[in-house]
Amino acid sequence: MIELNEMPFDGARPVDGYGADFFRVGGEVLRGHVLVSPASVRLWGGLEDRAALLALAGQVDVLLLGTGKTIARAPADLTAELDAIGIGVEAMDSAAAARTFNVLLSEGRRVAAALLTVG
Repeated sequence: MIELNEMPFDGARPVDGYGADFFRVGGEVLRGHVLVSPASVRLWGGLEDRAALLALAGQVDVLLLGTGKTIARAPADLTAELDAIGIGVEAMDSAAAARTFNVLLSEGRRVAAALLTVG
């Protein structure tokens, strides 16, 4: 028998679904790329919207960069900018980034996910 345990999120909103052009975060559907942290959920302008990522300084230690349907490398200059302000970057496909975000969020980690749509 397999037992499933509900993950605690202490008021933060997990990513609980996605499709070709949307993410569902804490039950709310957002159409487009999203930036999710323990403190906020918002639409995100994609890799060109660096200001939103840099604004996470002091709030998170790790940024999970969801690169869409397939894994891609994070832009080296973006990684360097974020590293300089104390944010580590892990790039993976958006589905994996969403799952990893939820696990780290349930552990109380200071994590954010910047997710490109998968469609």
